[in-house]
Amino acid sequence: MALVGVAVLFAALFVRLGFWQLERLRERQAYNAPVESRLGMPPVELRDLPRALEDARHRRVLVSGQYDYSREIVLTLRSRQGSPGVNLLTPMRVAGNDTAVLINRGWIYAPDGVAADTKPWREPDPQGAVGYVRLLDVDDSTSARSAGRPDAIRRPQLATVAAMLPYPVAPYYVVLTSPGPDPARTPPRVPPPALDEGSHRSYAVQWFTFALIAVGGTAILLLRGRRTA
Repeated sequence: MALVGVAVLFAALFVRLGFWQLERLRERQAYNAPVESRLGMPPVELRDLPRALEDARHRRVLVSGQYDYSREIVLTLRSRQGSPGVNLLTPMRVAGNDTAVLINRGWIYAPDGVAADTKPWREPDPQGAVGYVRLLDVDDSTSARSAGRPDAIRRPQLATVAAMLPYPVAPYYVVLTSPGPDPARTPPRVPPPALDEGSHRSYAVQWFTFALIAVGGTAILLLRGRRTA
């Protein structure tokens, strides 16, 4: 009977883990749905973004302005196809507006994920370029700065970025997706977030299978024990 009790306990645990994976799958689907919808909408001008930041997240936008390369920020420890590098966050000044918008222009190689020469990657100012909106973090700014260079950050945190710029900055940034006019000076763009469902469904099936094995295996052992008794 002790064997039956252990099998039932393990089966119950495996079933719970299976349902937990299904819950994670539903959460992933709920997250993906609005992202996919917004990325599929026609791009709008920055001034036409929803005022609620959460509604603006992942919306596609058209950007036009002047890059301030003297205040460019390096987002460190970014990888691409297994190679270390950095992302280039360039402030863009918009005509008639004193608030700058950070533009993630893309990824460049850096052997240590920090040190990189950004000057060869200064592309022309954007005019009607297309990108999608990401929000700057508003949580604790501790450890947001990156050691090794004064223009580097580990994560795009609003207070940290605002302290690095001499003018106001929007609470979001735009990740460019459209190609630049000069391929030689255009860093590889950062793709939109992957909207796959992950491995939650297959993990759930595995846990339910383990539960069946625990119960079925125990039943087989008991039946064999009775036949040999």
